[in-house]
Amino acid sequence: MTRVICIANQKGGVGKTTTAVNLSASIAAAEKRTLLVDIDPQANSTSGVGCQKDEIKENIYHILIQGYGMDEIIRGTEIPYLEIATSDSDLIGAEVELINELARERKLDTVLQAVKGIYDYIFIDCPPSLGILTINSLTASDSVIIPLQCEYYAMEGLSQLLKTIRLIKRYLNPDLEIEGILLTMFDIRNNLSHQVVEEVRNHFKDKVFKTIIPRNVKLSEAPSHGKPILLYDINSKGAESYLNLAKEILLNGEVYGG
Repeated sequence: MTRVICIANQKGGVGKTTTAVNLSASIAAAEKRTLLVDIDPQANSTSGVGCQKDEIKENIYHILIQGYGMDEIIRGTEIPYLEIATSDSDLIGAEVELINELARERKLDTVLQAVKGIYDYIFIDCPPSLGILTINSLTASDSVIIPLQCEYYAMEGLSQLLKTIRLIKRYLNPDLEIEGILLTMFDIRNNLSHQVVEEVRNHFKDKVFKTIIPRNVKLSEAPSHGKPILLYDINSKGAESYLNLAKEILLNGEVYGG
C-alpha cells in the first residue's frame, strides 16, 4: 500500500524543502520505491535532486491545469528508487486558474491515483502558504509532517496550520493524520534551541519525532550542488539525522500496515 505524506508549514525557512528532498532520498536508500512531488512554485525540490529547471518542459502545472498524465512529468534522479514529479514557476498561476475548477481541492489526489500502485512512498513538498496547492496536498495525503524550527517564535502560525488540518479532516479527507512534528535547525550551543525542544515536546507529546535535525553546514551546501545530503556528504550530521528520521517513518509505516 502506498503511503502519501506531505511536508507542510505556511511559514517559510523552516526546513520544509530540505526535509522533502533528504527524507525522500533516505527512504529511497532503504530500497523503497519513492516519488517526490514538488508542488511548490519555487521548485527547490526539483533542483535539489539535480533537475535543471531550464531543461524541464512539462511539470506538475501541466498535470493540474492542462490534463497531462503523471508519466509525462516524472523523472529519475541519481538516487536509485527515487523519482520526482517536477515543478516550475508556471505553478504560480495555478492558484488562480483552479478557482473555477470543479472539485479543485481534489485535483492532485485524482492524478496521484494513477501512480499509487507504483510507489511505496509519495512525499509532497508544499508551498509556504495555506492556499489551494497546500489544500490539494493535504487532501491527497495520508499524513502530514510539520517542520518546526528551533528558534524564537517557532510556534507562530502553527495554530493556523493545525486549524486548516482539522478543517481538511472534517470536510475533505477524514483519514488525514499528523505524521509528526519535526524539530529543525537545532543548535546544540544555543539555550533557546533547547528551550524550544522542551516546550514543543511538552505541548505535543508523542506527536514530535524523536529525531531532531541540526543546523549543519553540509545540509545548507547540498542544494547548491543539486544533491541530497546522502550524495553530497553521507558522513555529515545532517545525513545521519535524515537517515534516522527515515527509520522512524518506516516504523510508523509498519504500524499503519504499510
